[in-house]
Amino acid sequence: MRIDKNKRKNRRGKILAGAGLLALGLFSFSTIQQRQDAARLISMQPLPDLGESCDRNLMAALPGGRIAGPAPAANLFSAFEPTVHAQDAGNTVEINRAPVRELMDTAPTYSSVSVDTAHDEVYLQDSNLWSIRVFSRLDNAKPGGPPTEPRRIIRGPNTALQFNSCVYIDPAAGDVYSVENDTGNIIAVYPREATGDFVPKRILTVTHRAYAMTINPDTKELFLSVQFPPQIAVYNREASGKDKPLRLIQGPNTGLSDSHGIAVDAKRKLLFVNNWGNIADLKVAGTGRFEPPSISVYPIDADGDARPLRVIQGPKTQMDWPGAMSIEPDSGDLYVANDVGQSILVFHTNDQGDVAPARVIHGSKTRLNYPVGVFVDAKNKEVWAANFGNSSATVYPLMGNGDVEPLRVIRSAEENKRSLRFGKTEAIVYDRNREQLLVPN
Repeated sequence: MRIDKNKRKNRRGKILAGAGLLALGLFSFSTIQQRQDAARLISMQPLPDLGESCDRNLMAALPGGRIAGPAPAANLFSAFEPTVHAQDAGNTVEINRAPVRELMDTAPTYSSVSVDTAHDEVYLQDSNLWSIRVFSRLDNAKPGGPPTEPRRIIRGPNTALQFNSCVYIDPAAGDVYSVENDTGNIIAVYPREATGDFVPKRILTVTHRAYAMTINPDTKELFLSVQFPPQIAVYNREASGKDKPLRLIQGPNTGLSDSHGIAVDAKRKLLFVNNWGNIADLKVAGTGRFEPPSISVYPIDADGDARPLRVIQGPKTQMDWPGAMSIEPDSGDLYVANDVGQSILVFHTNDQGDVAPARVIHGSKTRLNYPVGVFVDAKNKEVWAANFGNSSATVYPLMGNGDVEPLRVIRSAEENKRSLRFGKTEAIVYDRNREQLLVPN
């Protein structure tokens, strides 16, 4: 049967408009009210196309989640005035009511790891439940055993934790720093003993889309990477409120592009930044382009539109969405969490160009699962990875290479966990042919 093009176009437009409205409601609600459970998708009304068969398919495709029954009577959109409506063929449908079912991940999703070597504690940044979880460095979840119990959890509306992407322990002061990547635009700082719904000891307002941070132990300067517009902001370690950066690395000569991981080599006076390669000048149409991911190397005191000393880039590097980075101070080796590549890459301090990593931790035995965080524990000769894909952290010998088994595992879910990896859910569409919900993250 032939479908009239205009009708088909109108139907597609209605579907996209409805999806956009739902996404707007989801995103707006998440920015208004501190959530205390998990990232979730909601269904505002029963849809004929989303029957029991679809629910079964969703559960089969997403074993880490669950579809809940009827939600509590609380009005999800009670924060919105006026009431949100959607129009279809002249009919008005109110959507300011509780969802009929929810699809959510109830386990933590770990985006960053840091080790307090003075107290043998591991800090994991949870971007799903908006928390920081603290474990013993020697915790080890046994195969088939229960999840690892944290020593303490920082979580609650007073903590200012939201879509945080990085946790960092100041080795000198012992303070806990956490970087918010989207709606909050802050760095929150807590004392080491903080637990529960703890109010930060200070908050620094930073540029939108800040991603990772580190501190130069010699100068006590705080280095912060910002995705877009790409820049490196350098602050005093004690900065708070609306304090301005001491200096900014930004401009076309820097080669920065969608900057993520950052690491400081204080011994050799070097700054490392990795880039995803998404480049655009929003003021000039047609300037958007993609380049291969890279690592730019600068003098540690670089300022302004500084050119990198050298760049690591090319297919031999194996980089694919590089996340956090960490330096082994004695050798200068650079450890890179390689998200989509399911690996940890290790480069030598003087590497440049299209060079292969000196070592690669990768394979089924490693239990790496979308690693986005990495931390070198030089004191104990170990390297940690935060796995975004299965609510775990794994630790390896510092010189580990190839398909090596982890020394220990911190696991906050069942052993075969597959995280939904929900992030900021800003759009959703239903695939009628496959009976699947598609959610970009």
